[in-house]
Amino acid sequence: MLDTFDTLPAAVLERARNTRLVIFDIDGVLTDGSLFFDNHGQEYKAFNSKDGHGIRMLLESGLEMALITGRQSELVLHRADNLKIPRDRIWQGYRDKRPAFTELLTRTGLKPENIAYVGDDVVDLPVMAQVGFAIAVGDAHYYVKQHAHWVTQTHGGRGAGREVCELLLHAHGKLQAKLASYLT
Repeated sequence: MLDTFDTLPAAVLERARNTRLVIFDIDGVLTDGSLFFDNHGQEYKAFNSKDGHGIRMLLESGLEMALITGRQSELVLHRADNLKIPRDRIWQGYRDKRPAFTELLTRTGLKPENIAYVGDDVVDLPVMAQVGFAIAVGDAHYYVKQHAHWVTQTHGGRGAGREVCELLLHAHGKLQAKLASYLT
């Protein structure tokens, strides 16, 4: 994870500053992409607690977020509830993520240039190509990285979500105050 965002290009910081809402993919972004199944077909995923705390800091600071994922899983709803992500900001089972993105634009009234999208695989590219700030996690597919405005240093499910949240908070001038609040 970055220790400082001061060395980032001005264009990246400007895109982050214009962001009002960030969309996260799940598998490969908020998890490492591993899918675990027991003998009865029950699915398990591992979410990173640091990513979760970054999301909480982001939401508490007034930025919005949404989840769009190609898979359908009750685990995603449990994690979203735990992080206080509104259910009307969660789209599951969307291999083609464009309809979910269109619905999100309608619900929020936001313009694409005010939205960031964090992805890891080629199925994320159709939405990444439309948003103002396309972000790839550090272990994303090479083609996704080529089409991203910024690539995290950390990997999906290993702190990339936290890195994104902290960049957005930094760009909005809220990160230092948020971090300092833990010392008082």
